[in-house]
Amino acid sequence: MTMQVDVVSPERILYSGEADSVIARTVGGGDIAFMPGHAPFVGALEIASVTIRTPGGDADELVAVHGGFVEVSDNNVTILSDMAELRDQIDIERAHAQRAEAERQLDSGEASAEVDLRRAQLRIAVHGGHAAADH
Repeated sequence: MTMQVDVVSPERILYSGEADSVIARTVGGGDIAFMPGHAPFVGALEIASVTIRTPGGDADELVAVHGGFVEVSDNNVTILSDMAELRDQIDIERAHAQRAEAERQLDSGEASAEVDLRRAQLRIAVHGGHAAADH
């Protein structure tokens, strides 16, 4: 049995397909795995990767999610995020430049630099095929 997964941003549907499971990180709750038959659930998402395990042992789909919400009901998982990127959509050169700029800002004490750094590190990890467990 599989479940339907949709990753949606305000501009478009980033991903829509079947999955064996979805692993996401919720605010204050840590990582959670959703499998077919999971109880209804709604939660806020951290800045972290989401792993979509596709049927048939194909490669996992990794998504860099920069906050948002996850809703599960009736074998449907919907991820709503103002900012999310599939692995193959990440501009890795831009992500490295953003990380360098965030590190510079962090050194100068800018308050938003920590979040910017986490987002850049997440993009780099997901682009490299790694579920960003530490971000």
